[in-house]
Amino acid sequence: MNGSNRYGLTSSNLKEFTNMTNREIKLKSVVLRKNILKYIYKAKAGHTGGSLSCIDILNVLYNKVLNVDPKDFKNPNRDRYIQSKGHCVEALFVTLADRGFFPESDLETLCHYQSHYIGHPTKKVHGVEQNTGALGHGLSICVGEAIAAKLDDKSHRVFTLLGDGELPEGSNWEAFLSASHYKLDNLYAILDNNKQQITGNNKEVMNTDSIRDKLEAFGWAVKEVDGHDLDQLEEALNNGPIEEGKPNFIIAHTTKGKGVSYMEGVLKWHHGVPSEEQYLLAQSELNEAEALIQ
Repeated sequence: MNGSNRYGLTSSNLKEFTNMTNREIKLKSVVLRKNILKYIYKAKAGHTGGSLSCIDILNVLYNKVLNVDPKDFKNPNRDRYIQSKGHCVEALFVTLADRGFFPESDLETLCHYQSHYIGHPTKKVHGVEQNTGALGHGLSICVGEAIAAKLDDKSHRVFTLLGDGELPEGSNWEAFLSASHYKLDNLYAILDNNKQQITGNNKEVMNTDSIRDKLEAFGWAVKEVDGHDLDQLEEALNNGPIEEGKPNFIIAHTTKGKGVSYMEGVLKWHHGVPSEEQYLLAQSELNEAEALIQ
């Protein structure tokens, strides 16, 4: 693509990624999972389970949905993505590196002293819109971004990824109410619904079910998808608002630790770091998954 698109972005390679085949984007998910494990293992720190549960969402966002350009990241017409569940930053970092926002070799410094690649997103990293990590803040920021876009008559969209464990934060519910009041149909909140948080299952720690009923009562349009089905994710995120005049809430049903058999649905991997033996086993499983797609 050459010249500008409807968003006013002019980079010749901006939209090339959207031409990825289904096979290519499935392979990408496996490679990104391998990279998450690689850098968490090297750093001896990270949120493994949640990064693995949300990586398919980030893969689709950055390779099929978002109008962003690593070479022109401050373009005012870009789409915005803010990761409210900032503790799963490893998924964001490997995705940004893959899209060319910075060299992947930078991640060799993950969690090192004086590195910008720390345990939560920071604007010191190219491609990160906002510092996040204090749970419940990302959606509120996105409401402000979406209101600003409406006031400026801009056509870009605003996306955020929420963790289901952060839903009890009161700031989320103020943002839910505000987004509906201001009819922010340019706002997409995606829920990584892996049903676990650091201290237990969500229903035991703080039950927010039925989140669909609650959000619809707050005036949001809601769609539920398999958060590991790349086609379902793309369809939900790339076809305009679910309902005109309503903010969009995508419940992505996911599995914590997805892609590694011994991590899937196992609570200790919320913040667990694999041993060498576990790391090699995980990479072996992912290599097998990659070969099946090949």
